[in-house]
Formats: sequence, structure tokens, C-alpha cells
Amino acid sequence: MNGPDFEIEREWHRRGALRIAGVDEVGRGPLAGPVTAAAVVLDPENIPGGLNDSKKLSATKRARLESEIAKAAQVSIAHASVEEIDEINILRASHLAMERAIAALDPPPDAVLIDGNLLPRGLTLPAQAIVKGDGRSVSIAAASIMAKMCRDRIMVDLAQQHPGYGWETNAGYPSKAHREALRNLGVTPHHRRSFKTVHNILYQEKSVSN
Repeated sequence: MNGPDFEIEREWHRRGALRIAGVDEVGRGPLAGPVTAAAVVLDPENIPGGLNDSKKLSATKRARLESEIAKAAQVSIAHASVEEIDEINILRASHLAMERAIAALDPPPDAVLIDGNLLPRGLTLPAQAIVKGDGRSVSIAAASIMAKMCRDRIMVDLAQQHPGYGWETNAGYPSKAHREALRNLGVTPHHRRSFKTVHNILYQEKSVSN
């Protein structure tokens, strides 16, 4: 199986939609930090080589592609906060981040390709949900790279404010070291309280203090 291509975008071109945005999010699984989405409109005449699902690329390749995408494409990145994740749930929050990223594209795209099997309910543009889209569409692959690079930097910054949780390497995901730090150091304002692992630790703390 080869990597992603521009075929789905071409199909939309044939229907008259010229500016196609690929949209992806990163950060649904972590216990801490925001969820981040990117929307990318590639130039069909200038698509960076080697685009793929960000998880399949080395850190060096991701960094090179981030720079190339930023130069060659229209890019918008947006977030949903920990408070929003806890309030409306992680799926809705990831869709909210996607909606914000799409809304910030100026001029707006003619259509959007969303990674996953559900379309955000607030979308007003023509759209297509594509399961494992970052492995099928170069536009979504580009969005996955931009979202991951941005969110990883946020987590490195937060790691400096809250040392000990290993966010600079685990990006807030529930690694063994992160879970141990949660138990030993407690819950920070950047932890998602609606997530079971964090909720249980908070609940234990309350039980102990009562």
C-alpha cells in the first residue's frame, strides 16, 4: 500500500470545488493538554514530497515537511482547551478545534476533507469524512503533520512549567512515567479531569482528605 495521494482532492476538483482543505486533529488520547486541529489547503502544483500520516514519519522528516507545508500551502491551526474537553467531551472538543481551524482559513475552502468517520456538526461547507484519511489524502496528511508539530511544542512549553510528568517526550499521553507522576505529584490544571485515569486520582485525593 502506497502513501496518501491527491486522488480524493481531484475528484472534488471534477465536481467544481477547487480549494480543498484537509483537516486532522491530534491529542484525543492524552491525559493533559489541549486538542489541536489543522486545516491545510495544498497547492496542486506544489505539493511537498513525502507527505504521510505524521505518526509514520520520523521527527526529522516531520520538521522538514512542516517547514515545506508552511511555505507552499495555506495553513490554519486551532485548539480546544482542557476546560472545553471536560465540558463537552473529547470528540466534540476535537470537532470544535477542527471547526475553528476551518473557519480561520481566508479565503474559505470550497470543500473540506475530515479525517475520521464523523463530520463536525457545526460544519457549513461541503465535506467528506475519510476513515484513516491521513494515509489516503495528502491534504489530510499535511494537516496531521502541522497539528502534531504545533501540539508537541505546546506540551514542551507546559513541561517546563510542570516538570516531572515527562510531557516533553510523552506529549501528555498516558505513558507509565506520566501515570506514576500523576500519582506522586498530583493533578495539574492542564490535566483532563473527565478522563478516567485523572478522575480516579482526584477522587482518591478527595477520599483521603475527607
